Amino acid sequence: MEIIKTDIAIVGAGGAGLRAAIALAEADPKLRIALISKVYPMRSHTCAAEGGAAGVIKSDDSMALHFGDTVGGGDWLSDQDAVEYFIHEAPKELTQLEHWGCPWSREPDGSVAVRPFGGMKIKRTWFAADKSGFHILHTLFQTSLKYPSIQRFDEYYATDLLVEDGHCQGLTALEIRSGQMKQFQARAVIIAGGGGGRMFPFTTNGAVKTGDGMALAYRAGVPLKDMEFVQYHPTGLPNNGILLTEGCRGEGGVLFNKDGRRYLQDYGMGPETPIGQPVLKTMELGPRDRVSQAFWHEQKKGNTVSTPWGDCVLLDMRHLGEKKIDERLPLVRDLCISYLGKDPVKEPIPIRPVVHYMMGGIHTNIKAATPLPGLFAAGECACVSINGANRLGSNSLTELLVFGKRAALSAIEHVQSGLSASKDAALTGQAQASETRIGTLMKKSAGTETIAGLRKEMMETMETNVGIYRTGSELATACDKISELRQRYAHIALHDKTHVYNTDLMQALELGSMLDCAEAVTVGARDRKESRGAHQRLDFTERDDVNLLKHTLAYYHPTEPPRLDYLDVVITQSQPGVRDYSGAKK
Repeated sequence: MEIIKTDIAIVGAGGAGLRAAIALAEADPKLRIALISKVYPMRSHTCAAEGGAAGVIKSDDSMALHFGDTVGGGDWLSDQDAVEYFIHEAPKELTQLEHWGCPWSREPDGSVAVRPFGGMKIKRTWFAADKSGFHILHTLFQTSLKYPSIQRFDEYYATDLLVEDGHCQGLTALEIRSGQMKQFQARAVIIAGGGGGRMFPFTTNGAVKTGDGMALAYRAGVPLKDMEFVQYHPTGLPNNGILLTEGCRGEGGVLFNKDGRRYLQDYGMGPETPIGQPVLKTMELGPRDRVSQAFWHEQKKGNTVSTPWGDCVLLDMRHLGEKKIDERLPLVRDLCISYLGKDPVKEPIPIRPVVHYMMGGIHTNIKAATPLPGLFAAGECACVSINGANRLGSNSLTELLVFGKRAALSAIEHVQSGLSASKDAALTGQAQASETRIGTLMKKSAGTETIAGLRKEMMETMETNVGIYRTGSELATACDKISELRQRYAHIALHDKTHVYNTDLMQALELGSMLDCAEAVTVGARDRKESRGAHQRLDFTERDDVNLLKHTLAYYHPTEPPRLDYLDVVITQSQPGVRDYSGAKK
């Protein structure tokens, strides 16, 4: 097995991974940086983000307001020291992106434009039309090309971390184009592998988001934190789950039920305001969890619109006019026409909630460090936690910048601490064990299970039992089923025995990651007997700050459900209160 020696290895080359790589290269040009990604960087899922990135820039905004929106939006499960760090670093990172060439949309006077976003009581979301993630990722990627110390390993799938003497000292990865295993020896590892929304069947997430980075840390003994909090985005296309950005509503789009009535005032997000007037506190710009939950209630009342793809409500943007839609929401218009055959300039668009984001992830502290020395994490795969029980739209793109850089700085501190590297023999033994595991999987040709069959059962289980609203009995069913699927996974059959671009093997590895992460989601949700943010229980309808103002920590077991522990939330200045989006003056 080839050994590749580097100073710091980064798993994932999306926004967080690229930002970390750039920060490392800027801090010390002599550092050897290995950037490892299972896809070409510009195919990373940051590219799919549409709406924008939050950061205080305007005179009517303040750090205190951004802090309050984020903590309240997270239903007080956010660690407030991390939120404070995040909001102060956010404008610096967004300005840095501009200096690197990110084409932010502008106001008529030439200043950076900002738009309203759900749960934000002030306009603070920087945007580049409705292709913000694409332009952010492009800017980071082209900037990274300046640094010869960043060595890219595109189309490599990370399989296992190498842990010796209680420290993370590298990883093994499969080179997808050759089928060969590689051993990366590193003095620190940063995981930036994204979320795992593909464990659900109806999601905005692309095929790459299978929780690989989360599972990588989880299997090495690092707990996954707050995995029960899975965000539904209120506005997905009903036939394929493609996201229609929150910018649609930020620019003034409204939601109607089948009777042509704006219904969100019925769910604590009123009063209704005239169409076309700015709405910053109420109605369509409520937080994602509340707007998605309102759809569920309208569906139960029979107020939704029947379509060939199921029940929907209508997103109406016609009053914005063609000029504004083409200027601010050109991608949205193209998506609606291309995938639904409907033009938002001329007709309302049917939409429904769709799985979008995981608030939970690899447990890290405010410095992006995990409990395993030498291992750091940033982006959606990590839980620092600034998002708590519900992420506010446009905080995530900024988060990957802020904590991608923070992970890099922490990794440098670790490398400079003087820790001596383990001898090759100790790490090579672990790497060979990883290679044997993959080889054994490859030889499974007579198994009784199929990858597609297990994946379908997993997705159906998650959709049916772990949705917008949950019950104890449904969650117990999900826990039992996912545990069963994990056991049956040992009996899958692989029919492709080639080494070059073996998609059969890749899908098997990704399924294993999703099953491990799905079990952490279901067990955490079953045992959180309260309703908070995106986790809503019909049998425990109230938030329980006395017993459950805590983070859930799930610890991996290879053959049994995870062990759960809990960690107190860090509160610095905002005590738990009522999330009020009614617009009523206080």
